[in-house]
Amino acid sequence: MAYVGHLSLYVVIFFTLLLLSNANTYEKSDSSFSSESEIPHCSKLLFGQYFCDEPVINPETQQAKDCNRETKTVVVACHPAPNITCQGRVHNDSLGFYKHVPCKWTNGHSFETAMLLSIFLGMFGVDRLYLGYPAIGLLKFSTLGFMFLGQLVDILLIATQVVKPADGSDYVIDYYGAVLDRLHVNNDTYIKPPFYE
Repeated sequence: MAYVGHLSLYVVIFFTLLLLSNANTYEKSDSSFSSESEIPHCSKLLFGQYFCDEPVINPETQQAKDCNRETKTVVVACHPAPNITCQGRVHNDSLGFYKHVPCKWTNGHSFETAMLLSIFLGMFGVDRLYLGYPAIGLLKFSTLGFMFLGQLVDILLIATQVVKPADGSDYVIDYYGAVLDRLHVNNDTYIKPPFYE
């Protein structure tokens, strides 16, 4: 019995020393991380390691104010998540940085107006003229909307936001309205590996 008592005492001492050595390792890693060269730049933070403010909304276009026409992005203030430290902070409070986020550039074409024109005057091509497609609009006018079949197709295309204004802009829709976004794959897309049992 004395042997079991000594063995349990040795096990307790071993785990105590192991815990103390791990605590010293964490203290060393925290102190070594304080060097400026090992802190990542704010632009290198991954999704979930920062959060961004909502962009300022223009009440006329119902989209982000100062949305760039070419890049379709707007600059917003971002902040590292709690317990995340990064270099390159530029706000006055030294807690944040700026990031380009996607936005929808609009040029005054209302989604509701395009839908109403397509439903009631689509056979005369008024919807296509409104969106900036004069050739298709005149063709629809001369053929009564391709014998009403073209009108039905355009109603579906505008309702699903496949047909947008000819200048490349998006529709004016409420910021939290029924805007459709097409999903696409780029270099930032994470593809979940298949699950194998």
